Amino acid sequence: MHIGNRPQLPLASSGCSCCTPRGAADQAGTQPAGAAHQPSSAVGPSNAGASFQRDFGVEGMTCGHCVRSVETAVSAVAGVTSASIDLVPGGRSRLTVKGSASDADVREAVAAAGYALA
Repeated sequence: MHIGNRPQLPLASSGCSCCTPRGAADQAGTQPAGAAHQPSSAVGPSNAGASFQRDFGVEGMTCGHCVRSVETAVSAVAGVTSASIDLVPGGRSRLTVKGSASDADVREAVAAAGYALA
Protein backbone atom coordinates (compact mmCIF):
# COMPACT_ATOMS: atom_id res chain seq x y z
CA MET A 1 0.00 0.00 0.00
CA HIS A 2 1.42 3.38 -0.98
CA ILE A 3 0.72 6.82 0.39
CA GLY A 4 1.92 9.28 -2.20
CA ASN A 5 5.45 8.25 -3.17
CA ARG A 6 6.21 6.52 0.14
CA PRO A 7 5.33 2.92 0.99
CA GLN A 8 3.44 2.36 4.21
CA LEU A 9 5.55 0.21 6.54
CA PRO A 10 4.15 -2.15 9.18
CA LEU A 11 6.03 -0.70 12.16
CA ALA A 12 4.35 -2.23 15.21
CA SER A 13 3.86 -5.64 13.65
CA SER A 14 7.54 -5.99 12.77
CA GLY A 15 8.65 -6.80 16.32
CA CYS A 16 10.74 -3.66 16.41
CA SER A 17 11.40 -2.64 20.03
CA CYS A 18 11.28 1.07 19.22
CA CYS A 19 7.84 0.88 17.58
CA THR A 20 6.19 -1.96 19.47
CA PRO A 21 4.56 -1.19 22.81
CA ARG A 22 6.91 -2.19 25.66
CA GLY A 23 4.80 -5.13 26.87
CA ALA A 24 4.41 -6.58 23.38
CA ALA A 25 8.15 -6.36 22.71
CA ASP A 26 8.92 -8.16 25.96
CA GLN A 27 6.44 -10.92 25.09
CA ALA A 28 8.00 -11.25 21.65
CA GLY A 29 11.36 -12.17 23.19
CA THR A 30 13.02 -8.76 23.07
CA GLN A 31 15.17 -8.18 26.14
CA PRO A 32 14.02 -5.36 28.42
CA ALA A 33 16.22 -2.29 28.75
CA GLY A 34 17.45 -3.33 32.23
CA ALA A 35 18.72 -6.77 31.15
CA ALA A 36 22.43 -7.56 31.27
CA HIS A 37 24.11 -7.14 27.89
CA GLN A 38 27.57 -8.19 26.73
CA PRO A 39 29.37 -6.03 24.15
CA SER A 40 31.09 -7.51 21.15
CA SER A 41 34.83 -7.15 20.86
CA ALA A 42 35.74 -3.49 20.74
CA VAL A 43 38.19 -2.39 18.07
CA GLY A 44 40.91 0.04 19.08
CA PRO A 45 42.81 0.88 22.25
CA SER A 46 41.00 0.98 25.58
CA ASN A 47 42.74 4.09 26.93
CA ALA A 48 40.33 6.13 29.05
CA GLY A 49 40.30 9.72 27.80
CA ALA A 50 41.77 8.86 24.39
CA SER A 51 39.66 9.34 21.28
CA PHE A 52 39.26 6.22 19.13
CA GLN A 53 36.77 4.19 17.10
CA ARG A 54 35.07 0.97 18.24
CA ASP A 55 32.52 -1.30 16.61
CA PHE A 56 29.76 -3.15 18.47
CA GLY A 57 27.05 -5.56 17.33
CA VAL A 58 23.47 -4.54 18.17
CA GLU A 59 20.59 -7.04 18.14
CA GLY A 60 16.91 -6.41 17.45
CA MET A 61 16.91 -3.39 15.14
CA THR A 62 14.59 -3.59 12.15
CA CYS A 63 14.08 -0.08 10.72
CA GLY A 64 15.39 3.45 10.34
CA HIS A 65 13.57 4.55 13.48
CA CYS A 66 15.49 1.91 15.45
CA VAL A 67 18.74 3.29 14.00
CA ARG A 68 17.88 6.88 14.94
CA SER A 69 16.88 5.83 18.47
CA VAL A 70 20.22 4.14 19.15
CA GLU A 71 22.34 6.75 17.35
CA THR A 72 20.65 9.54 19.34
CA ALA A 73 21.05 7.73 22.68
CA VAL A 74 24.72 6.89 22.09
CA SER A 75 25.54 10.34 20.67
CA ALA A 76 24.27 11.88 23.93
CA VAL A 77 26.91 10.00 25.98
CA ALA A 78 29.72 12.20 27.28
CA GLY A 79 32.86 11.59 25.23
CA VAL A 80 31.09 10.31 22.09
CA THR A 81 31.96 12.41 19.04
CA SER A 82 29.89 10.33 16.60
CA ALA A 83 27.75 7.20 16.47
CA SER A 84 26.53 5.49 13.32
CA ILE A 85 24.81 2.21 12.53
CA ASP A 86 24.94 -0.10 9.53
CA LEU A 87 21.46 -1.67 9.76
CA VAL A 88 20.93 -5.39 9.22
CA PRO A 89 17.15 -5.72 9.71
CA GLY A 90 16.39 -8.55 12.10
CA GLY A 91 20.07 -9.46 12.42
CA ARG A 92 23.19 -8.07 14.05
CA SER A 93 23.68 -4.42 13.04
CA ARG A 94 27.06 -2.70 13.42
CA LEU A 95 27.30 0.32 15.73
CA THR A 96 30.44 2.41 15.16
CA VAL A 97 31.31 4.78 18.00
CA LYS A 98 34.04 7.43 17.83
CA GLY A 99 35.25 9.21 20.92
CA SER A 100 36.50 8.54 24.42
CA ALA A 101 33.32 7.20 26.08
CA SER A 102 33.69 3.90 27.94
CA ASP A 103 32.24 0.66 26.61
CA ALA A 104 30.04 0.50 29.73
CA ASP A 105 28.55 3.94 28.97
CA VAL A 106 27.85 2.91 25.36
CA ARG A 107 26.24 -0.35 26.56
CA GLU A 108 24.00 1.60 28.98
CA ALA A 109 22.90 4.01 26.24
CA VAL A 110 22.04 1.15 23.87
CA ALA A 111 20.08 -0.59 26.66
CA ALA A 112 18.25 2.66 27.50
CA ALA A 113 17.14 2.83 23.84
CA GLY A 114 15.70 -0.69 24.22
CA TYR A 115 18.32 -2.80 22.46
CA ALA A 116 21.13 -5.19 23.35
CA LEU A 117 24.77 -5.26 22.37
CA ALA A 118 25.57 -8.64 20.82
